[in-house]
Amino acid sequence: MVGRSKQREQAFLLIFQDIFGGEYSEAIELLSEETEPVGDFAKALFVGVKENADELDSIIEAHLSSWKLKRIPKVNLAILRLAIYEIKYVEDVPASVAINEAVELAKTYSGKEDASFVNGVLGAYVRGLE
Repeated sequence: MVGRSKQREQAFLLIFQDIFGGEYSEAIELLSEETEPVGDFAKALFVGVKENADELDSIIEAHLSSWKLKRIPKVNLAILRLAIYEIKYVEDVPASVAINEAVELAKTYSGKEDASFVNGVLGAYVRGLE
C-alpha cells in the first residue's frame, strides 16, 4: 500500500501532466506503468482538482501579490491547485499538512525560492479562512 505522501506526489504528477492536456485515464495508466500503481487517494485528488480547476485558480489568483496566474510556473500551479483543493475539500487533511506537503513538493520539483512562494500563497489563503 502506498502512503498518502506518495499518493499526493502521484496526484501532483497527474495534475501537472493534465495542465498540458491529454486524457486522464491514459495519464493514470502511464504513471502506473512507470512507477507503482496510482492509489485511490491520488486518483480522488486528481479528479477533484480537475473538476474544480477554475475555482482553485480564482483562489490562487486572489492570494497572489504582484503576480498574474499565467506567470506562475506550471509546476507551482499544479502544487498550489493540489494544496488548496486539499485544504478546501479534504476534511481529514489539516491545512498545515497540506501546506507542508506542498512546500516539500516545491522543494523537490521546483526550487527553494519556489517553495517560499508556494508557502506564502498558501499561508495567505489559510489566514483568509480564519
